[in-house]
Amino acid sequence: MRVAIIGGGTIATLFIEHIRQGDLGDAQVVAVVGRNEASRGKPLADENGIAYVTTLAELLAQRPDVVVEAASHEAVREFGVALLDKDIALIVLSGGALCDDELRARLEASAMQTGAMLYVPSGGICGLDALKTMCMAGVDEVSIAVTKPPVAWKGIAYVEKLGIDLNTLVAPTTLFDGSAREGVPLFPANVNIAAVLSMAGVGFDRTRLKVVADPALTLNTHYITMRGKTGSVSIKLENVPSPDNPKTSWLACYSALAALKYAKSPVRYGT
Repeated sequence: MRVAIIGGGTIATLFIEHIRQGDLGDAQVVAVVGRNEASRGKPLADENGIAYVTTLAELLAQRPDVVVEAASHEAVREFGVALLDKDIALIVLSGGALCDDELRARLEASAMQTGAMLYVPSGGICGLDALKTMCMAGVDEVSIAVTKPPVAWKGIAYVEKLGIDLNTLVAPTTLFDGSAREGVPLFPANVNIAAVLSMAGVGFDRTRLKVVADPALTLNTHYITMRGKTGSVSIKLENVPSPDNPKTSWLACYSALAALKYAKSPVRYGT
């Protein structure tokens, strides 16, 4: 399996390490994709003897079977449809990009047309199997509270406009409380899990999202509630932040690896 990775951060590094160790079976990284020659993916590619590319044409020339997007919403928009149109499987980690109904419809239509896999992994949460099952009978409520240390919310334009000093918080502070439709675009690198929850369940408009900065936390902590005809589910996750990026949980990084590992497997356990 020939794998290309869009992005040169923690996830790209993990993929290269685990593929070299043989943890993902017969797979090899054939390309790292970056914005330009100054992107951090270039030294990563050079150090590991992997092609570094910046354009779609250069990426296609490496003949990937699967492309892992681990960069940004913009990368999904730039590469997603074009890759699926070429019958290349696409694993999307910036699931928040699919809050754009038009983009999501184009991606889904392309995947249906070519048969290429469009896969949005669970990321830093669990319970999507239960949610999808519950939806078959009918779901009344789905909500998620994304609660992280203040440092995880730094550098976000929306938070800066709120005028909250994240360095001096002494108590949990709500940054957003509303629909996932409204909230996901405001936190493009932090709440992709809310987008995945929405798409697996009752949609962006009916999924409730609460975003909290809590100075007492050291772990990224998420609370998910689901209620429907089959019963109720309550989930609490305490995720270790990525050491290189506190906005992302280690679980989300490894979710990407698990997605690739089982993408081609004919044997699946669980829904």
